[in-house]
Amino acid sequence: MTAPTDRHHDRAPEGYAAAKPAAAEPTPSEERTGGVREVKSAARTLELLELLAARQNRPARLRELSEALGMPRSSCYAVLRTLTKYGWVRTDASGTMYGIGIRALLAGTSYLDTDPYVHTAKSVLDRLGEHLDETFHLGRLSGTDVVYLVTRESGQYLRPHSRVGRRLPAYSTALGKALLAGLDDAALAEHLPADLTPLTEHTLTDRAALERDLAEIRERGWAVDREENTVGVKCFALRLRYVEPATDAISCSVPLARLTPAREEDIVTALGRARDSIEQGALSLGFGPWGAEGG
Repeated sequence: MTAPTDRHHDRAPEGYAAAKPAAAEPTPSEERTGGVREVKSAARTLELLELLAARQNRPARLRELSEALGMPRSSCYAVLRTLTKYGWVRTDASGTMYGIGIRALLAGTSYLDTDPYVHTAKSVLDRLGEHLDETFHLGRLSGTDVVYLVTRESGQYLRPHSRVGRRLPAYSTALGKALLAGLDDAALAEHLPADLTPLTEHTLTDRAALERDLAEIRERGWAVDREENTVGVKCFALRLRYVEPATDAISCSVPLARLTPAREEDIVTALGRARDSIEQGALSLGFGPWGAEGG
């Protein structure tokens, strides 16, 4: 099998500065946010939204949320009522159970609609799906996870199922491992959790074994997930190099029941061509890369 190759002021008003007290040493929080002090109320609001989103189809009571966040119940209630008013949180008929609201969906959709890389990759993956009739993905590294931004499902009866917005540990997916393999040691440590929790019996949960796998990926040129995320499914992935270190990758997921060595070679070759096409399209946009995203 032939491996795809890796190419790769505004001035303040007069006297303003003199009126300010001497600057204190920045706190760790200020250093992390570029010298801007974190707004506690905004942070708490975001923590609440993320907690509700993580619960998926399990709405929560006020008490559960306040305890989980270590927030006074009165403060938590005030934030919930404000978020409900603006559509970011919804309640049941009794008004006692809270879940994520429709505004979150609209914001998420806007993220996808306005990202030029997503648009470029989607058109290429759609054509690739028509050609090979397998399931293809675009994923983005976010903290210790990889988030699915594009999914093009196979039309075959036996096929893996996924969805846009799905979030999985980077270490257990071909998408994630393709991206982790492109990081230096310090960055890699930031994108790995303390414990590598298994998703299947095949998940690499030993850090040394994972690091050996990442070294093999760098040498080979593409990543493989051998039932490490879903039993019965093998995945292949390549990172996209329009920014370095790469934050996006593309992958193909195939049921082992119909995977042959010849089919595997066809998939990896096609992914390499798709990567070249996506990278050329992305670079032609003249659009600078977004900053690193948290998770």
